[in-house]
Amino acid sequence: MNTENTFIVLEGVEGSGKSTQSQILSQRLSSEGISNLLIREPGSTKIGEEIRALILGGHELNPLTELFLFSAARSELIQNEIIPALDTNTVVVCDRYIYSSTAYQGYAKGLNLDTIAEVNSIATSRISPDLVFLLDINPEISFERKKAAPKDRFEKEPITFHNNVRKGYLCLAESNQNAWHIIDAEKPSAIISEIIWQKVITLLS
Repeated sequence: MNTENTFIVLEGVEGSGKSTQSQILSQRLSSEGISNLLIREPGSTKIGEEIRALILGGHELNPLTELFLFSAARSELIQNEIIPALDTNTVVVCDRYIYSSTAYQGYAKGLNLDTIAEVNSIATSRISPDLVFLLDINPEISFERKKAAPKDRFEKEPITFHNNVRKGYLCLAESNQNAWHIIDAEKPSAIISEIIWQKVITLLS
């Protein structure tokens, strides 16, 4: 297995199952004896988790402020977790990455896409993933999965907002079909995890 500098990202709207699939992938890599690091955005560092609580709490923030906060958490994650892992040939599995900023603050909130790209580039030291899995689903369906759970600030946005997020993700996937793989998130979880696994094993082989 060639695990050198392997970076995998899972993206999707709220309730798409990306967090579940990230965990399944990490567990499967571990079961195969493949060293891996499972992280989430924002979070997975002390500062990142504090920023996460601030962003997802009840405070209303303008899109540019959100972008800078997400980017601060992202920079901490890059420097303290992702780069050290990649340097030791540890496979990185990341639940959300820069594309969430483009979809949420850009396509859904109207922030200039070039501005987002520039800030993302600085925050990440231009580190890009090898694979991006988009778990694509109609937000009206995905929110049915989460209707009993408490909602954070983004989950309380109207359905039109989440439709625009989905549109943003699909545009990103269309623009880079080599790295991106769109998966129907309405499929059973076991089928989705197998699709992801086959792509990952192909990359590692």
